[in-house]
Amino acid sequence: MQPCTIELLQSFEPLSGVPTDQLQWLLDVGTCHEFTVGENIYEIGDTFTATNFLLYGKFNVCIQQGKQINEIGISEPGTISGYLPYSRGTSSIVRVTCVQDAIVLSVSIEDIKKATHLYFELTEALVHTMITRVRFATTRQQQYEKMFALGKLSAGLAHELNNPAAAIGRNASSLSELLKNIPKIFKQTAGLKLDNAQMEIFQERLHEIIDREQVEELSMLEKSSLEDELTDWLMDHQIDDYTFAEILVDYGFTIADLDYLAEIPPDYALVPVFKWLSYHLTTSKIVKEIAEASSRISELVGAVKNFSHMDRGGDKQYINIHTGLESTLTMLNYKIKKASIEVVRDFATDLPLAKALAGELNQVWTNIIDNAIDAMATNGKGTLTINTKKERNSVVVTITDNGPGIPEEISSMIFDPFFTTKEIGKGTGLGLDVVMRIIDQHHGSVKLKSEPGNTSFIVCIPINEK
Repeated sequence: MQPCTIELLQSFEPLSGVPTDQLQWLLDVGTCHEFTVGENIYEIGDTFTATNFLLYGKFNVCIQQGKQINEIGISEPGTISGYLPYSRGTSSIVRVTCVQDAIVLSVSIEDIKKATHLYFELTEALVHTMITRVRFATTRQQQYEKMFALGKLSAGLAHELNNPAAAIGRNASSLSELLKNIPKIFKQTAGLKLDNAQMEIFQERLHEIIDREQVEELSMLEKSSLEDELTDWLMDHQIDDYTFAEILVDYGFTIADLDYLAEIPPDYALVPVFKWLSYHLTTSKIVKEIAEASSRISELVGAVKNFSHMDRGGDKQYINIHTGLESTLTMLNYKIKKASIEVVRDFATDLPLAKALAGELNQVWTNIIDNAIDAMATNGKGTLTINTKKERNSVVVTITDNGPGIPEEISSMIFDPFFTTKEIGKGTGLGLDVVMRIIDQHHGSVKLKSEPGNTSFIVCIPINEK
């Protein structure tokens, strides 16, 4: 084993100004350990038991994101890791693996705590290291938090966009097939030589049926029963289009409606006229579905634009809080539906505009709502309630879920950086820290109230900074 010397410790940048007697004390109370390639000095979740000074060798530093372990850096000689005085970090959020045979000087937590009472310069150096480490880790973790959140939103948004896009593709193909048969249908109906009066009456009755208000939506069983009845009617009248009945049910047709229309054309024209009717209604339905799907895509694109506020500057503006909440719900809609969560909007109708950074506030809503969805996942379903109101000179948004709740013993720590109740790899522990920083930036407040089955985050945003 290579020697552990005062000169070696003085090569550590934070320790360069520490008196030699204090460095000698470190050597006296510390223990040198050898690590070979492949050995871990920390595993994710390990509790810190010592402060470690890397004297020789190198370590690979990795973090877990989802199901993957990703490298974020290399520790080289001169690195101080593990427990540091006055730090809230008590366990490792990274995996540290030896990639070049190493020697580490380990000083127990108990001895480091003694040093805080005995040696000012050494304590100052270690605290400075702690601050530097927190700044670096926070910056890196915030980047991962944003990418982690973006990945989840992107996955849900891709699914939401895929559904209407696929519907447009299917309907466009169906419409193309229908249009190929239009000349044939036109030839059949044109050869019937029906007078204009008959056609006008038929058109009037048809629009009378289509345009009337639907009394109530039919259940699946009622629809199936009505389809059977309409199919029987069509077969009795030698109309062998078996998909026609489904279209008729969608438009609210009854047996009485078919009898009403069948009174107009002569018997020899009934089949061609109803064949034309089938094509007309099918084409209209497809066009309607394409319009609805394209409208859904436009809605999602608009939600993305509102969510990110791509067309706005970086200054605070008076914004509608409800717009941001709705955009966030749209972005998270896939996850909400997948978790069988009902969303209850209890929005104040007279809520004033608030001066804020819209994009930043959307991060707040995303983090809180996403956490609520994850919390309710244990139930298999849930209810998310969003309440808004004006309270004195502030807008108050309360987001409530009926998940298992947050235990009282950890409720005071949930806004701390890196604190998370989620499994390793499923959360960075920075979501609520981001929430707190953004709300502080707006001179507002965020509070937690939680009990089993009822957890609320109350966000208060001043209407005007002044």
